[in-house]
Amino acid sequence: MKSAILLLALLAAFVAPSVASADAVRLKDLGRFLGWRDNALVGYGIVTGLAGSGDSPRSAVTKQALSNVLGRLGSNVPPDLLESRNVAAVIVTATLPPTASVGDRIDVTATSIGDARSLAGGVLLMTPLLGADQKAYALAQGPLVVGGYNFQDNGNLRQKNYPTTGVCVGGATVEAPVDADVVDGGKLTFVLNDPDFTTAERVTQALNAKLGTGAATAKGADTITIDAGAAGSDLSRLIAEVENVAIDPDQVARVVINERSGTVVAGGNVRISSVVIAQGDIKVAVDVDHQASQPLILGGVAPDVRSLIVTNSKLRVTDGTGDAVVRFPDTTVADLVKALAKAQVDTRRTIAVLQAMKTAGALHAEIIVQ
Repeated sequence: MKSAILLLALLAAFVAPSVASADAVRLKDLGRFLGWRDNALVGYGIVTGLAGSGDSPRSAVTKQALSNVLGRLGSNVPPDLLESRNVAAVIVTATLPPTASVGDRIDVTATSIGDARSLAGGVLLMTPLLGADQKAYALAQGPLVVGGYNFQDNGNLRQKNYPTTGVCVGGATVEAPVDADVVDGGKLTFVLNDPDFTTAERVTQALNAKLGTGAATAKGADTITIDAGAAGSDLSRLIAEVENVAIDPDQVARVVINERSGTVVAGGNVRISSVVIAQGDIKVAVDVDHQASQPLILGGVAPDVRSLIVTNSKLRVTDGTGDAVVRFPDTTVADLVKALAKAQVDTRRTIAVLQAMKTAGALHAEIIVQ
């Protein structure tokens, strides 16, 4: 019997640390490591093969760019002799992942910078993509996919979406490797997406319980430093362990209101104090009816007699529908909105109630109006 109890106790001790709260979230979903980020690339190139929808001959930039390309290929043609509308000048953009290797393929987007009507059917010529340090990290080339069209004839225009922007899927090849440096001075730095002191402290306690006392330290509401000196060459294992630590993040009480669409979004735990709500309105409408009385003159014309205009006004008073007087004890915004819906109070008047409660100090949350 004693051995069975001891076995159950050991099993409980082994299983208990792995049990997470229903609201627990992994650290990899709450933030990122400092230094682990994407890099923006940009380049300038030309698109050829357009069916007369490219830049007009007035575009000096396009003519000069095409002349430069032909010159590098051994055909020297002055820019003023180029009159083709099958070419368009474009800006090419791409995003370089933090661990890109030589030979990796990335997507690129080409956008017209001239007066081209459409890039449909065009092919992007070889374009170097530069980083912020003005070094070429990738080369882009390939056919463009345009999700729209633009056709014009005799003043008639038919257009769908924006055909002056095209995407070349896997159209760029990485030429220079990029290695994200996430360790600085033997320390990893984890950055929270939503800065909060309570969440940062919970992250620190969870990491110390996982990695050992003193392994993590909160440096503020958004940053936690982690000792990576003991990891050595096994840094990937340490990062994987940190990413999969689960905690219960603290939530700031917010109520988001979109007045244009009549949408109210609030956390289920947003509290309100005891409050009495009297919601209703009266609509007053005035109808004005003008009538003209034309006098009848017998035996001739009387220049001194004029028409008489009589104004009749009617006043209509209508009580608003869905009026309500409701008393709420200490409860949540979710219960309040549900009760107002049962009282047939529409969404826009519910928004007005929430704003008035915030002014009265009964709503303990930040209201964000979009």
